[in-house]
Amino acid sequence: MKINTIIFDLGGVLIDWNPKYLYRKIFETEEEVNYFLNHIATSDWNEEQDAGRSFEDGTKELLQKFPEEKWRQAILDFYGRWTEMLGGRIDGTVSILKELIEDPDYRVLALTNWSRESWPMALDLFDFLHWFEGVLVSGQEGMRKPAPKFYQLMMDRFQIDKQAAIFIDDNQRNVDASKKFGLDALLFTNAEQLRIDLERLLEA
Repeated sequence: MKINTIIFDLGGVLIDWNPKYLYRKIFETEEEVNYFLNHIATSDWNEEQDAGRSFEDGTKELLQKFPEEKWRQAILDFYGRWTEMLGGRIDGTVSILKELIEDPDYRVLALTNWSRESWPMALDLFDFLHWFEGVLVSGQEGMRKPAPKFYQLMMDRFQIDKQAAIFIDDNQRNVDASKKFGLDALLFTNAEQLRIDLERLLEA
């Protein structure tokens, strides 16, 4: 079946988001940065906020779990200085997005793990987030990738035929989950490779 719907992830695909941008300002060594992000403010912890938990509750949990004074400010800064984790837009991917949106043959939507509290900030910072036909935000829905029900909600909410759609994500776990669900997916590595992959799929 010919593809008529392209679904983008946002962070790591269209937006350069990396907590290291902030924590390299806070800690003196890369070893400290890695330790903090791998053992304290972990991806698993952050994804609980992406799934709907409040910043306040998530921060409180970490402060209780790691009460040492040396971690306190760094924990508070994760969401207190959240915008400093943003490196800007990924221009090559935004160019691809613009071309697809301007092509009447395609529907273009987004499926993202993103906190409901930081989502309004992202909308203010990145104009292209307003270009999509629709965006499904995990923090607003109380579920996140790679849960199959989140992919199903995307299909239902926007009446997408998954056999005629492709999903783009920079996380192998989410790509694998999408394929297992029955929605074909591309692993994003860079804009140049994405363009090659899309041209191959869309011209088939």
